[in-house]
Amino acid sequence: MRSAMIVAVLLMLGAAAQETGSLPSAEVLVTPSDVKWMDGPPTLPPGAKFAVLSGDPSKSGLFVMRLKFPADYKIMPHSHPGDEHVTVISGALFVSRGDAFDPAKAKELTQGSYALLPGGSNHFAFAKSETVVQLNSVGPWGITYANPADDPRKNKK
Repeated sequence: MRSAMIVAVLLMLGAAAQETGSLPSAEVLVTPSDVKWMDGPPTLPPGAKFAVLSGDPSKSGLFVMRLKFPADYKIMPHSHPGDEHVTVISGALFVSRGDAFDPAKAKELTQGSYALLPGGSNHFAFAKSETVVQLNSVGPWGITYANPADDPRKNKK
């Protein structure tokens, strides 16, 4: 009886997730050679590349994207509306929470490392060498810089 109830709850949760569009409607299989890198979004400093693997970061629902940062890349303190689940694919990402950029406080996340960055909390990141991360989150994705002067959208020349 108990196992039947658990199965029923899981089926209802799955149906509810499908109705909200948070589950993909088709299988997604991506090999490294399938990844189509594009110039980073204007919300990030110049030099980054990104590739959306599934979903749409601009819409409600789950999405997965990869970000490629060149050597000596940094993202000043910022927050996002939702939680970000970050996995380091290659290289190393240095991350810390805080409203001010302080490299001494950052933790080095090497290949295979994982981080959960809670929505609404300021954090910063940087890479000393080329680094690729995978970001899983729920859209719509956005970024708000702790110091508006750090926002690359406002600093375009």
